[in-house]
Amino acid sequence: MATTTMKAVEKPSNIWKVIMASSAGTLIEWYDFYIFGSLATIISAQFFPKGHETAALLSTLATFATGFIVRPFGALVFGRVGDLVGRKYAFMVTLLIMGLATTAIGLLPGYEKIGILAPILLLVLRLLQGLALGGEYGGAATYVAEHSPDGKRGYYTSFIQTTATLGLFVSLGVILATRLSMGEAGFKDWGWRIPFLLSIVLVVASYLIRRKMHESPLFIKMKEEGKGSKRPLHDSFAQPANRRLVILALLGATAGQGVVWYTGQFYALYYLQTVLKIDFVLANKIIAVALLCATPFFVFFGALSDRIGRKKIMMAGCLIAALAYYPIYQGLEFYSGWNSADPMAAPLNPNVGMLTFLVWIQVMFVTMVYGPIAAFLVELFPVNIRYTSMSLPYHIGNGVFGGLVPFIGTALVASTGNHFAGLAYPIAVALMTFIIGTLFIKEQRDVTWHSTTPTPTPPLGGKGGPTVRPAGAMRDMN
Repeated sequence: MATTTMKAVEKPSNIWKVIMASSAGTLIEWYDFYIFGSLATIISAQFFPKGHETAALLSTLATFATGFIVRPFGALVFGRVGDLVGRKYAFMVTLLIMGLATTAIGLLPGYEKIGILAPILLLVLRLLQGLALGGEYGGAATYVAEHSPDGKRGYYTSFIQTTATLGLFVSLGVILATRLSMGEAGFKDWGWRIPFLLSIVLVVASYLIRRKMHESPLFIKMKEEGKGSKRPLHDSFAQPANRRLVILALLGATAGQGVVWYTGQFYALYYLQTVLKIDFVLANKIIAVALLCATPFFVFFGALSDRIGRKKIMMAGCLIAALAYYPIYQGLEFYSGWNSADPMAAPLNPNVGMLTFLVWIQVMFVTMVYGPIAAFLVELFPVNIRYTSMSLPYHIGNGVFGGLVPFIGTALVASTGNHFAGLAYPIAVALMTFIIGTLFIKEQRDVTWHSTTPTPTPPLGGKGGPTVRPAGAMRDMN
């Protein structure tokens, strides 16, 4: 893989500029992407026929999920662009696509005005959001990692990891501020559009910041040496050694990370609102406070992974989450004051402090699996195909495995009548990742990038080897 000379490593004073510029744009893209999910219950009433609330909500969640399902295609398209043209160019384009699609949702007429065209156009715009996000994350993570010195990639890339949760937090904050400023009726009528329309202002500001950024030093050096891949898709997925790494990265890391992320944040929000009947404003406040309190731990676990390894922390997060979900959600039901005699009634005297604490615990699991994941992925693959290779398993794990958590969970609860049935899916996937990751993925935090020459990755079970090697080589955990 890649790292080059000391000139290729950003000075400490400049690395923070790289992180801030990358993080600002990535945070805005997450904000854009998650407004949709945060407003799912309201969007269902605006863009789908009235009279069947559960069916409308499931349709909205299915539309929400399509944005996740197409993320891997965005990873392929923009990953290829990022490996051929440059990291900066790729995530400049994705930022613009995301911003325009989000703003268009805010302008889209509802079902009562244009009928069936409303959900169709909503689906198209959601697909564009998914494609854009599929290209954004890999570019930002790769860009920051390729500016970072050896021994600190976990720490520096963890700041990118905070943007997903902060993007969700900002989306909840904007939604709450809008809702409280104009009242429930006005918000449901047209005020829900304001968070979508705000996107265009944020995107323009971020675009202007990113225009001043320089290309990754490793990418520039690779191009100067003529070592870039002319067929990044072929080199990423047709080569057996690299293809095996992609599959292991998916099943042994990002699938479990994805379900833990979406269970601890989005499914928790849906569960509070739709199952326990917690008030919309209160449910969003609970999630927002839990997210804010847990966010510093992304950086903590990213930095810790530089010392003890990425794998140990991520696997521990998957296992603990799988074992803890059931009692945590029992606790949510108990402390919500949910009325079992009248399930549709508002809960009696919910214990807000305990509800927030139980959500915070779930987000702590998220920080364990997500804080080190960027460094873990970029260290797996060589510089000439890194953007493409790391983006696909990340977005399948998060977009498909993780993105389907709210839909599958809500559908299981609706079909069985069991409040806890929705947990079966994330528990099973998290356990699968723990088993595969523990058995087949080796630790690699000590890999030192010194060359842009792409070399085959050695067998994952290999022993020994030099301590300095091209990126992509893996160091056994002895």
